[in-house]
Amino acid sequence: MSEFFFEYGLFVAKAFTGLVVFLLLILGVVMISSRGRHQHRDGEVELTSLNDQFDDMKETVEAAVLDKEAYKQMLKAQKKQDKQEEKERKKAAKTGNFAQEADKKRIYVLDFDGDIKASEVEPLREEISAILTYIRPEDEVVIRLESAGGLVHTYGLAASQLERIKARGVPLTVCVDQVAASGGYLMACLADKLLAAPFALVGSIGVIAQVPNFHRVLKKHDVDYEMFTAGEYKRTVTMFGENTEKGKQKFVEELEDTHALFKEFVSQYRPQLDIEKVATGEVWFGKRAIEEKLVDELTTSDDYLMKACEEADVYRVRYEVKKTLQDKISEMTIKTADGLFSRIWSRVSNSRFLSR
Repeated sequence: MSEFFFEYGLFVAKAFTGLVVFLLLILGVVMISSRGRHQHRDGEVELTSLNDQFDDMKETVEAAVLDKEAYKQMLKAQKKQDKQEEKERKKAAKTGNFAQEADKKRIYVLDFDGDIKASEVEPLREEISAILTYIRPEDEVVIRLESAGGLVHTYGLAASQLERIKARGVPLTVCVDQVAASGGYLMACLADKLLAAPFALVGSIGVIAQVPNFHRVLKKHDVDYEMFTAGEYKRTVTMFGENTEKGKQKFVEELEDTHALFKEFVSQYRPQLDIEKVATGEVWFGKRAIEEKLVDELTTSDDYLMKACEEADVYRVRYEVKKTLQDKISEMTIKTADGLFSRIWSRVSNSRFLSR
């Protein structure tokens, strides 16, 4: 029996090694194929009615729980109502009376799921540009924001995109279901109404920078590292050279200045905050964040949008880049590799229990 488990373990090890090599090859192909992708790619803005989505969900539940006859009568009444509404719309179109439709509020929902580089800023700017071509002051923009922060300049650009909405005098609502910290809160603080789930993480108004230094390792092995600059502070700290106290002090000064700008920005849009109290780099759960006035209300984006659909036309807006054949092949390959890895890992995990 022990020989069987030895052979099985050897097989799994070989398979795992082969998969790792395969994944590295795929990664190389993807990296090479993505080199020329920084140029503008054609895409299109898609709008999806959340009202229709919620109506479809409701109909599915009704069909399952209602008595067949009651459901049949309900459908009949709904069909009659839809027919009457369609008749009124056609009549309005003929007479040119669109006031009733035009007066109804519209809510545009945008999603921002931020990584360290705020990569979603590109589709965000396209989505905002699209809705600003048709938006009215009585409408509303809702951002479903999830981000633990990242690079200052990219999140600064993302926040500037939201400022475009405010410049039009359109109400801006930001919903945080899980996290809006650091750069994420830099964006969230622009909201006219900032909502968070009870256990969403909010805050982290601070700046961090970490730089490894290999100078002593290189010195130990008699390796010289030469760096040439023009300008006293062109390079303050380095990974391979010896960092001076003067250079480190200048680097910290730059961090402090960035933090000061961060605090000024947050204070501008949320003057009700005690900025010195909350700008310590700490994070708060939603229930504590509302006490510190970091957020305005505790609720999930789901509840907020479901209620909004009762009185407004709600649309999810998404900018989608057209995928090339190369993109589709790469995506399919990665998914296949991920599936193979999951199966092998499952077998490895199960074998641990079998061997006992």
